Amino acid sequence: MGNKRSVNRLRRRLSLRFGVDSPVRLAFTEDVTAHGMFIKTTNLYPPGTRIAIELILPDEKRVLLTGMIRWSKKVPPQMIHLVRKAGIGVKILTFQSGEEDFRQFLEGAQAPRPQAVGQGVPAGDPA
Repeated sequence: MGNKRSVNRLRRRLSLRFGVDSPVRLAFTEDVTAHGMFIKTTNLYPPGTRIAIELILPDEKRVLLTGMIRWSKKVPPQMIHLVRKAGIGVKILTFQSGEEDFRQFLEGAQAPRPQAVGQGVPAGDPA
């Protein structure tokens, strides 16, 4: 079954910490959007739970935000690398800091990258 969502998901593994009162549990994203993210983890909370997240962007900038768990999928810890989408789906509610850095990261990661020299249409061939 295909993805029914109209939002393009950016598949990126970003380091983060999360928790109910403060971001203490270490985990990683599998994909992110402007409105949410999937966190691969065996530390689950029920849907509707608000969590604090400290997301670390590739340039080491930190983004602090509050999210709400929309769904969770539990698997045994030894199976987490074998099962797709084992963890939590989080909707972003508010940013405490780093919102502009986060938006710039998404825009930059989704921008088309220039082709390397020597790739693409050979010289002399019409496109």
